[in-house]
Amino acid sequence: MTYSEGRSIPAEHEYVTFGLARAMRPGGVLTDGGYQAHREFLDFTVDGTPLLRRLADLDAVSPLAADLGPSLFTSHVRRLLLEDEPPGPGGRYVIYGCPECEGPECGVVTAVIEQDGGDIVWRDFAWQTDENPDLERNGYHGIGPFRFRAGQYRAVLRQLLDGDDRGLAPARRVLLIGRRAAVLARLAAALRTIGIGAEITRDAVGAHEDELRTYGVVAFGRAVDPAERAAVRRAFESAGADAVFVEGLAPIVPLLVAQIEQALDRTPREQRRLAGLAAAPDGITVEVTTPGRVRVVAYRVDRLYRRHARDLFDDHLEAGRHRIAADRRAVRGETFIVARTSGGVLVAPVLAG
Repeated sequence: MTYSEGRSIPAEHEYVTFGLARAMRPGGVLTDGGYQAHREFLDFTVDGTPLLRRLADLDAVSPLAADLGPSLFTSHVRRLLLEDEPPGPGGRYVIYGCPECEGPECGVVTAVIEQDGGDIVWRDFAWQTDENPDLERNGYHGIGPFRFRAGQYRAVLRQLLDGDDRGLAPARRVLLIGRRAAVLARLAAALRTIGIGAEITRDAVGAHEDELRTYGVVAFGRAVDPAERAAVRRAFESAGADAVFVEGLAPIVPLLVAQIEQALDRTPREQRRLAGLAAAPDGITVEVTTPGRVRVVAYRVDRLYRRHARDLFDDHLEAGRHRIAADRRAVRGETFIVARTSGGVLVAPVLAG
């Protein structure tokens, strides 16, 4: 769901439209053993384009995040409406912050938000790590100023205070169904660690319809037979549940987490940074819509059922389609590729031929 009202004013009037759109910062289990938090939030849009995309390679979330308590969420909205005092000097408001913590130590993107007659203006965007940003050194030159009609701007934000569901993604609970209890337990623990609720069951067909509607993803292990999968799908369909079904590619926890993150992503396709992924033994094709850092990891299971992970690529890519060479030693046998940006994750099997 994208919130916006009105149409763009012709360029000579210097107005742009303000909106809000679903966005996600995917979590994950990293090859070094660390974790990356899952965050869902509302991004700001300017003339329909997410503002975060204009900041290219920034790994950040807006203050309008799904996991904030109602009072804190409301406080952020009222600040953007200029009903509460700005948190920083000089009329500066936090636009984006670190997805892993709530403090400013990691750095935040701020901007001056002010009323100018019948308009709201966002200007002087800057990267800030202390009280007073250096606009010459850390300013986002070429971003803004943005002039919004105050009525349209306030109407969009007030929807969040008037009983709206915040426009955020559906429930991020995950239902895990499989036969390998140890793998399911590790997967559930990993999902909970990064901020995604996860439950394990073998009796989803008998669950109450209200319970089924709380799940955003249902993940099947490879050992679940087709008849059981079909029965579970029918139960969710009968309950009117809007769940995405995932067929587990391999019993590798970081790979399964990436699959689930991909399924949880309800960001409109035209607004995603990572647009495509295809893998073959001789190379990997990645398509990105905006410049930024891309990380590619290969996961495989060998003949002795041992699990392996190998980093294949971690660098900045310009927008477009790119070919990444694959080390055949890393993609032999049953192998799967995970590509990740700050705003999305895709998974693909390595296809022969």
